[in-house]
Amino acid sequence: MITNFFIPELNNHDVQELWFQQDGATCHTARATIDLLKDTFGGRLISRFGPVNWPPRSCDLTPLDYFLWSYQGCLCYGETPDFRGF
Repeated sequence: MITNFFIPELNNHDVQELWFQQDGATCHTARATIDLLKDTFGGRLISRFGPVNWPPRSCDLTPLDYFLWSYQGCLCYGETPDFRGF
């Protein structure tokens, strides 16, 4: 998916200032994947084993968890869903 879709799509946009951030899933941190992303983003890669090594599940690493999912829940359900059961 990265080589067939993501990288070609990036070529259609200005990515000189773009940072790439990913989670620490094993398939996402395979040596071939990290090397490809380092070639594409240089020092602007936030990943386990990347130039900017942030810990997985860091609150700084996943700001979308605190806004986007609640916002989408409000759009779908009309109110903030109750996540206390998780």
